[in-house]
Amino acid sequence: MSLAQLIKSDSVLCNAHARSKKHCLEILSELLVRDIPDISAEDIFESLIGRERLGCTGLSNGVAFPHGRVEGLTTSHAALIKLSDAVDFDSADGEAVDLVLGLLVPKELKESDYADIDLITGLLSDPKLRKELRACNTSKELHKTLLLGCDSLEAEQQKAASAG
Repeated sequence: MSLAQLIKSDSVLCNAHARSKKHCLEILSELLVRDIPDISAEDIFESLIGRERLGCTGLSNGVAFPHGRVEGLTTSHAALIKLSDAVDFDSADGEAVDLVLGLLVPKELKESDYADIDLITGLLSDPKLRKELRACNTSKELHKTLLLGCDSLEAEQQKAASAG
């Protein structure tokens, strides 16, 4: 699935205020439910918090990738938050998190769902894109920067593949 299909513009929030990791997951749940109104924000939150109990989804470099499986989904859905103030996400590097990209996938994963996970982890590991996302001041700009970053990363990967 393309990133534009995966993360809609109304599922992006810039300069959000979260008091804690839990509060951040609540905000993320509210963003995700906009794209999938047949599933409650509470069910989404329970999926995210349940996954968090299995192991921290804080990656490194101030980025978190909360994700969960949800009964009733047929495709993946994502949301992005840029926090105004970083929060502790229990990341392995000890760095507080200010970029949170959440993903919901169907209960039964398909190959395309794994591809969506790979896409997001690739994006979040790109230092140039992280810097550009942190420089955004509006939700619209944040969404546009994410999509452009994805296009740029895909172009670089295709160039490397054809050169190799």
